[in-house]
Amino acid sequence: MKENKGTQLNEEIRDKEVRLVSDDGEQLGVMSGKEAQAIASERGLDLVKIAPKAKPPVCKIMDYGKFKYEQAKKEKEAKKKQKVITVKEVRLSPNIEEHDLNIKANQAHKFLKNEDKVKVTLRFRGREMKNTQKGHEIMEKFRKTLEDVCVVEKSAKLEGRQMIMVLAPKKEQA
Repeated sequence: MKENKGTQLNEEIRDKEVRLVSDDGEQLGVMSGKEAQAIASERGLDLVKIAPKAKPPVCKIMDYGKFKYEQAKKEKEAKKKQKVITVKEVRLSPNIEEHDLNIKANQAHKFLKNEDKVKVTLRFRGREMKNTQKGHEIMEKFRKTLEDVCVVEKSAKLEGRQMIMVLAPKKEQA
């Protein structure tokens, strides 16, 4: 029975004195570890050390198997309620046409509606690096088309040969 991680139970508890709590939460007082073990086995339950750092350590009488099951169930429920945020990428170029920009904006709009973040990347190639101002204008135009559904998390910034902007979905005000 070594699958418990750091939790001491039954015979593993070798403290001289422990503070005992019954299975219904009632304080039974401070007693020797052997006495506490005897009370637990008399009730047909396990003795579990729940606060090892306390003076004296606190032990509780409980059904350890049931306790582990309830804990696993709670963890599973918490995992279900988590929302994983993914980052989708939309790539643009400095000489993108109006229609293509609108298509990319619609694509980003769908991502934002699904509550995903959108990373907008504008890549400059060769001589396009001379016109970084045009890149800023394109990014600003892209942001304005989506301003009703997004918030700028990271504004457009030139990093090497790429201009990157991160958009996050707007939170609904209730």
